[in-house]
Amino acid sequence: MKTDIRDIGEFGLIEQIKKQFARHQSPSTIKGIGDDAAVIASDKTILISTDMLLENIHFDLTYTTLQYLGYKAVAVNISDIAAMNGKATQITTNIGISNRFSLESVQALYEGIKQACDTYKVDLIGGDTTSSKAGLVISVTVVGEIEKHKITYRSGAKKNNIICVTGDLGAAYMGLHILNREKVAFLANPHTQPDISAHTYIVQRQLKPEARVDIIHDLSTLGIVPTSMIDISDGLASELLHICNQSGVGVRIYEEHIPIANNTLEAAVLFQIEPITAALNGGEDYELLFTIDQKDYEKVKKHADIRFIGYITENTDAFLVSKENQYVPIQAQGWKHF
Repeated sequence: MKTDIRDIGEFGLIEQIKKQFARHQSPSTIKGIGDDAAVIASDKTILISTDMLLENIHFDLTYTTLQYLGYKAVAVNISDIAAMNGKATQITTNIGISNRFSLESVQALYEGIKQACDTYKVDLIGGDTTSSKAGLVISVTVVGEIEKHKITYRSGAKKNNIICVTGDLGAAYMGLHILNREKVAFLANPHTQPDISAHTYIVQRQLKPEARVDIIHDLSTLGIVPTSMIDISDGLASELLHICNQSGVGVRIYEEHIPIANNTLEAAVLFQIEPITAALNGGEDYELLFTIDQKDYEKVKKHADIRFIGYITENTDAFLVSKENQYVPIQAQGWKHF
């Protein structure tokens, strides 16, 4: 049996959410849900970022569970704070829901949000709920903090800096291809079962990405403040060009050093896509792209999850050096919002 949200009303829904998030995890949270405004206090510099997810634009409920969607909505915002070298502390969530969503559906969404809050040790301190005639809308705002001298912008890259990426690239993009394939099969025959057993890793990278807060912790422990940084949401090529434009520099990256997981390679072969294309233009990996001074290389060279893919140049051109030693201009072909 499903409960119509109209049966409990907006305030009843808020009370249900409030119960899930009664315990505070961040020491800077003074007052969370339940008053006209939340109260936070910090002796550090405050970071704020926000992101909106729209049904059928950013997610498809044909293959995305509400729990995973809630988790992802938080994780992608936490990633923005990590990309500034900061630590997320609080979030607010605004949701617009149509009458096809029951109370149980909203609870499932907030279960995912709660799991992400527990994972990243942040507090949900407020938000808003409203009706929507255009499907599900989720907007998350995240608050973070950082010591002022450790803030890392996109604009700090310098000549001869080393370009680094975390994890592996292209997985989320190929995972989306698998999900879309299975959706097409399901629409053609609703009795078919999805066939993703051989592609669990890349599907998970699409549905439930993780913000690389672990890397921020590791860099801090090693005494490294990157000279520039950005998270890879729109594709490696796009993010590299953002750093180039903001810093007034160029880049050289090497195809042979770009990390691509075996599962991604196999899926790329299946869909007849060049793996390097998936890595450069796929997006939604939410790995970190950053630059470091050469003097910091020795500190981080043995890190198991950081790859060195190239270097910053003084000229403002951007090239990929192929395995055949050809210089290919880097172009932004990732996600475009408009």
